[in-house]
Amino acid sequence: MAVTLPVVVEELLSEMAAAVRETARIPDEHLSSLKFIFGSSAIQALDLVDRQSITLISSPSGRHIYQVLGSSGKTYTCLASCHYCSCPAFTFSVLRKSESLLCKHLLAVYLSQVMRTCQQLSVSDKQLTDMLLIEKKQEA
Repeated sequence: MAVTLPVVVEELLSEMAAAVRETARIPDEHLSSLKFIFGSSAIQALDLVDRQSITLISSPSGRHIYQVLGSSGKTYTCLASCHYCSCPAFTFSVLRKSESLLCKHLLAVYLSQVMRTCQQLSVSDKQLTDMLLIEKKQEA
């Protein structure tokens, strides 16, 4: 079963991607919609994108993760395929309290995809596994 975002978010991201392809910019009405849906997280996520804080890390087996350098200087791992982020805000606000759809890091991942601004890094399968294991040890 595929995990999906609410239809309104999927549609907004799709429209933003189309606008970027056509005009190389996101229209103000899309930015307003983004702010309406995500509140202050939208501004924070756009700031992360502007600072090029998102890296897509890929391995030869086709696995990939995103790492986001947060505003605090800590790096968080995001899995866009299942809408997951390793940050405490995701655990608390998204999973436990259901107050938000996404944290700012995961929203930044989606926006960087739309805006085509992800940094790219290729690593071996072992290196990718080690990155995930290190992340898990740091959470414990």
